[in-house]
Amino acid sequence: MLKNEKKVLAVITARGGSKELPRKNILNLAGIPLIAWTIRAAKESKYITRVILSSDDDEIIQVAKKYDCDVPFRRPAKLATDEASSLDVIYHSIENVSGYDYVILLQPTSPLRTSGDIDSAFELMMSLEANSCVSVCKTKKTPYWMFSLEGDQSLKKLLPLPEDAHYRQALPDVYELNGAIYILKIDSLYHDRSLVPEKSIAYVMERSVSIDIDSLADFKRCQNYLEETND
Repeated sequence: MLKNEKKVLAVITARGGSKELPRKNILNLAGIPLIAWTIRAAKESKYITRVILSSDDDEIIQVAKKYDCDVPFRRPAKLATDEASSLDVIYHSIENVSGYDYVILLQPTSPLRTSGDIDSAFELMMSLEANSCVSVCKTKKTPYWMFSLEGDQSLKKLLPLPEDAHYRQALPDVYELNGAIYILKIDSLYHDRSLVPEKSIAYVMERSVSIDIDSLADFKRCQNYLEETND
């Protein structure tokens, strides 16, 4: 597949408000701002036509521009609240930057996702003629051994155990979104109105590189991983 067969827009979403880890999108991670890891991965992709930032924050915008990321608009304040959805942010982006066949949502909080991951996910989606692909990793704890609490404090299994699966190794593998990559065909996105529509293709990533930075503990875990792998 040639790079220019399909026009692919990558949207990096980074708002200024971050309560648990303030200013996390521009914290220094192994020598560069956190957001720069995602900008570099996107710009090194074989298939991405254009990389843009959606942000409401002056400092984040300046950092993104320093790393050669386009900033064609400023995100409205109403789309930079805790209640605003990523889907609404993507709609705003593609309505302001039109003419693309696919959109890829890349969150700066997944710095260990590489251009190779982006390209492999895109190739997988295209090879299976799917309209969407999202990155996942194997769950650390299986939901087959999880419970909800009833009103009388009794436990209720979330999922029934598969037949003859009464020990962990016999349970089926279960996967969770890791937040690193969301690829969607734009025509289908308006029809499905979801970042993870039915029949989305799963691009499986190792759990070790599926760190989604939301807290200081996540940030330190990512730092430690980079230090260990670069030794």
